[in-house]
Amino acid sequence: MTTWITICDTCKRDDWDENTHERTHGEEMAELVERHAGGRNVRTRRVSCLMGCKHGCNVAVQANGKLAYTLGRFAPAEEAARAIVDYAEMHAASETGRVPFRDWPQGVKGHFVTRHPPLPSEDDKD
Repeated sequence: MTTWITICDTCKRDDWDENTHERTHGEEMAELVERHAGGRNVRTRRVSCLMGCKHGCNVAVQANGKLAYTLGRFAPAEEAARAIVDYAEMHAASETGRVPFRDWPQGVKGHFVTRHPPLPSEDDKD
């Protein structure tokens, strides 16, 4: 089962200014995460707006049948991108999407915004 890292490419942190920044912080973060995810056991995709503007830069870590997470308040930096991808690989290796706190990369601690239960399968009864 594939774990996806969905990256908001329109995120702008509070210090973003069109006069000093050529790209959004989200675009910068997406490029970093994509580079770190290359050749690893996760996939990436970009979306325009995860609606977490107060928490930019935002990413979602999700897979069918597993807990999903939104993480935010990242600066677009190598360390953050590496931690996001490392966490996503742990999510991929987990049966339920739950990764014990003690195993989290330091770079994602304090960045979790939401957790979503998996959607019911088509076989689940109402």
